[in-house]
Amino acid sequence: MIPLKESAQRFQDLLQEMGYSNQVVELPDSARTAQEAADAIGCEVAQIAKSVIFRLTSSDKPLLVVASGINRVNEKHIASLFQESLGKADADFVREKTGFVIGGVAPIGHKEAITTILDKDLLQYSTIWAAAGHPKAVFQLTPDQLIAMTQGQVMSIK
Repeated sequence: MIPLKESAQRFQDLLQEMGYSNQVVELPDSARTAQEAADAIGCEVAQIAKSVIFRLTSSDKPLLVVASGINRVNEKHIASLFQESLGKADADFVREKTGFVIGGVAPIGHKEAITTILDKDLLQYSTIWAAAGHPKAVFQLTPDQLIAMTQGQVMSIK
């Protein structure tokens, strides 16, 4: 068995420490986009739980939205919930706040606590797939596991 990339192995170790038996899988090609991940895994794009990091502009804090791969985040809607505008998070901000590179941001295991919103559309699937710390690494989980792991707030993100 080929060893996982360092960041993916750290994520696998975290899952085990948290008591989860989910296994990190490294794909032969990039899974930076929901479509790439779905193609490589052989699932629907909607089953990809994509991590989107925003920068809350006045507080300069990160916000993680875990969205179904087919959904686009309605930034105005999310901003209104926080009564704060959402800014784009560049690669440096994402890595600094999460410890992961864009395309590999896992829903948990960040460098600092991050407010997390979970797309309610993910709840309709028995299994979903999320990034596991590296652009080629993913793991399968259930929506209930995602909620438990992240302690995220489930809502419509559209």
